Amino acid sequence: MAVEEEGLRVFQSVKIKIGEAKNIPPYPGPNRMRDCYCTVNLDQEEVFRTKIIEKSLCPFYGEDFYCEIPRSFRHLSFYIFDRDVFRRDSSIGKVAVKKEDLQKYHGKDTWFPLQPVSADSEVQGKVHLELRLSEVITDSGVVCHKLATRVLECQGLPIVNGQCDPYAAVSLLGPSRSEAKKTKVKRRTNNPQFDEVFFFEVTRPLSYTKRQFDIEEEDVDKLALRVELWNASNLKFGDEFLGGVRVPLRVLGQAGVHEAWYFLQPRDNVGKSVKADELGSLRLNIIYTEDHVFPSEHYSPLRDLLLQSAHVEPVSTSAAHILGEVCREKQEAAVPLVRLFLHYGKIVPFVSAIANAEVNRTQDPNTIFRGNSLTSKCIDETMKLAGMHYLQVTLKPIIDEICTDHKPCEIDPVKLKESENLDTNRENLRQYVDRIFNVITTSGVRCPTVMCDIFFSLRESAATRFQVDQDVRYTAVSSFIFLRFFAPAILSPNLFQLRPHHPDPCTSRTLTLISKTIQTLGSLAKSKSANFKESYMAAFYDYFNEQKYADAVKNFLDLISSSGKWDQKSIETPIMLKEGFMIKRAQGRNRFGMKNFKKRWFRLTNHEFTYHKTKGEGALCSIPIENILAVERLEEESFKMKNMFQVIQPERALYIQANNCVEARDWIDILTKVSQCNRKRLSTYHPSAYLNGHWLCCKVSADSAPGCTPCTGGVPANIQLDVDGDRETERIYSLFSTYMSKLVKMQEACGSKSVYDGPEQEEYSSFVIDDPQETYKTLKLIVAAVKTLEQQHTQYKRDKFRKTKYGSQEHPIGDNSFQCYIRQQSESSTYSI
Repeated sequence: MAVEEEGLRVFQSVKIKIGEAKNIPPYPGPNRMRDCYCTVNLDQEEVFRTKIIEKSLCPFYGEDFYCEIPRSFRHLSFYIFDRDVFRRDSSIGKVAVKKEDLQKYHGKDTWFPLQPVSADSEVQGKVHLELRLSEVITDSGVVCHKLATRVLECQGLPIVNGQCDPYAAVSLLGPSRSEAKKTKVKRRTNNPQFDEVFFFEVTRPLSYTKRQFDIEEEDVDKLALRVELWNASNLKFGDEFLGGVRVPLRVLGQAGVHEAWYFLQPRDNVGKSVKADELGSLRLNIIYTEDHVFPSEHYSPLRDLLLQSAHVEPVSTSAAHILGEVCREKQEAAVPLVRLFLHYGKIVPFVSAIANAEVNRTQDPNTIFRGNSLTSKCIDETMKLAGMHYLQVTLKPIIDEICTDHKPCEIDPVKLKESENLDTNRENLRQYVDRIFNVITTSGVRCPTVMCDIFFSLRESAATRFQVDQDVRYTAVSSFIFLRFFAPAILSPNLFQLRPHHPDPCTSRTLTLISKTIQTLGSLAKSKSANFKESYMAAFYDYFNEQKYADAVKNFLDLISSSGKWDQKSIETPIMLKEGFMIKRAQGRNRFGMKNFKKRWFRLTNHEFTYHKTKGEGALCSIPIENILAVERLEEESFKMKNMFQVIQPERALYIQANNCVEARDWIDILTKVSQCNRKRLSTYHPSAYLNGHWLCCKVSADSAPGCTPCTGGVPANIQLDVDGDRETERIYSLFSTYMSKLVKMQEACGSKSVYDGPEQEEYSSFVIDDPQETYKTLKLIVAAVKTLEQQHTQYKRDKFRKTKYGSQEHPIGDNSFQCYIRQQSESSTYSI
């Protein structure tokens, strides 16, 4: 989700590798081991959870998580939980990284010490305060000073045990002062509007003794206001602390007035007694990205240069190929390049050009496309984007069955359990392999056209280059469709959206054995048994050492490398796109029916959107995709509930609450994409619910009134290829900017190759330069386009620095930033993030 900033869009995303934990404190009992899992949280909202690692104090996770961040946040947090014998989860420790500190750890494996978790440290959100110091004349005519404290509102308070009923406690801190005042409780909201004023006496009347008055007068600048937010609880344990701020009265300055937003902070004494590494540590690799995307015209020079790459000869002199040469990892270049070329319909000619160049550099047909080249990475990324739903309809049913049935399939005699029979296990595994092999080799008609076109190009290049080897036209294609597409999806179905979570260890072992066998079947290797290091795998493969399997693979590869013959839209089989539990509000089909909230299993295919009482039961309601007129967020104030969205139909809207902000965004995105081509899509909608006889947003009483806000859904697009071309060009600019020193070095290498007839200088040998003069010309254009964009980014930062007001709603005063605010006030300057 993009945040608009005066014509500029800001996108946030995070990619995390959760490595391992070590030195977790043992369980206090005879069984000292723990069953641990790790969660990823935006502040305190969980958005991802790893698998449980059983019986370990040094659990290894090795899991990757990527998400587009749909809202503002202060901390990216990681919690280690222990699942005990009573199936209750207890927190062991946490890592909380401030948003502004994320760049310190960018792309680095880092060990973070776990910190203690307590209710007093779990804070998020911000509070808006106004302080005013004024002189007051008492009834006796004596002048004294009073402080008027106005608590206006809060935003983003945490949800505690599924609810938030906040109130504020306000007190003035100083000698002999303990008076506290409270606001009213605001029910069922984490964005409360208080707007209440409290008065405190700051200096005492002149009738007091000189000594007392002097103390008070001297201490005015030392006084501080404390505001604490609490959740009103009906539990016997009392109210829960949500966070607080301490505001020294010296912020009032000469004017005697101060108004600002503050980030809420934990209590001062939290976690002081715990030593470093006492709770263990967690290894993480965090890549946080903010893309600041300008209007499209800013990217024209660089974008045009990139899109010409498919037609530049030799292709090694093109801007896209040069990006692959200067990036540290080919994957860095491949991801935005593929998305950009897909968006503009140029992916097939570009991949064909770089693949043909790689084939011509390959000496041995047995090593064709086996390296991690730009070609391999680009085709991998294309298959992930264009083929995800092909995977869904092909593999998901059988993968679901394997994960549900838990049939024993271990064929390694060393790992066999006492209760298992080796022959039975072999037969179970053989049946699974046979079924998956059959669904793959009969799925050619469903292979997306863009993949077929690329495979056709690979086949032709390989067959032309190695005319003696009759099988190279097959191995060139199988090295991608089997080795890099189907086999990895079987091995890790959760990474390919085939399963919501990691399979259990036993099922994971079964999938590993299936994946190995399918990979070998698809490779068409000359000596297949030699492919297996393990003798038990070689023996098992004898089941499939028949010509019919090789023939089926070749027929399948012939089919999917026949360019342009198949249209995915002709497939009638429903494709399951997404499913999971969410909470829905009853739609009020009956006039007097209850409109309460219930947990339901939702399921989306390319044909319909349904919900069920539980998974596997019949649908309670079915909404055809063509009946979805819009999918939009629902304002929180409608039902005092977060992460809600609405699926608007001709007669009514279905109100749904997702489990977290990332899941809500995912559902909105995929529902919007799958319904974008509907002819009757709305152009406006109501962002709030229809309650108590009127729309809460525009107050119109007619429930059939047209919407009051423009819909946010984009233009019609293929569901797999919904790409923002400007954002991808911005990402490519960022890569070129990051590797500017390598661009300069590549320019030097072009000069070296042009001037000297002797051997190439060793320091430049890492670059592929076929035509030094043309490569140099392209490099010059790249550098010019990048520098122009750098100037625009610099100007944007300067403008933002001038306009930013520290203490505003967008940039609240933080825990260690009060001195910055005082300095800003005294210097009349502005603050920039």
